[in-house]
Amino acid sequence: MDETEFWELVDVAREGAEGDPEEQTDLLVARLLERDPEAVLDFARHFEARYNRAYRWDLWGAAWVLLDGVSDDAFDFFRCWLIGQGRDVFEGALHDPDSLAELLGDFDEEIDGDGEELGYAADEAYEQLTGVVAPDLGIPPAPPEPEGTPIDFENEAALAERYPRLWGRFKE
Repeated sequence: MDETEFWELVDVAREGAEGDPEEQTDLLVARLLERDPEAVLDFARHFEARYNRAYRWDLWGAAWVLLDGVSDDAFDFFRCWLIGQGRDVFEGALHDPDSLAELLGDFDEEIDGDGEELGYAADEAYEQLTGVVAPDLGIPPAPPEPEGTPIDFENEAALAERYPRLWGRFKE
């Protein structure tokens, strides 16, 4: 599976789910079940590589503003959700986390920002196809700490300055 096919699967599931991350996971699993186990592992590798790429302080700060605070686990789930938003939103957020203010349409913090289940879609599909747990993907793990410079999440003035568009849209 190449990168284009990976993003097509993400997009088809997102569009079919109409913004519901749990429904998106169900649709994604169904699509993955139409493929062979190696293709499912390829999808998992693509997902995990992007998940690790998004382990950055600047994205954590953007998530903090969007969701009014984000724990370690919540940031993990946010990164899964961010991948689920598709290539344009994901890459745009990596390039400029503050651009999420424009890249995201309607945002409901009750359901948006939490894609925990998306992170397990490939594992679930693989197990259903083979009857066994997915093997190690053979890709480097995420770094022990997020990339970049740590952010003081409790300093609202600094967050407002660093993320002016997100702050203006979601905090004011």
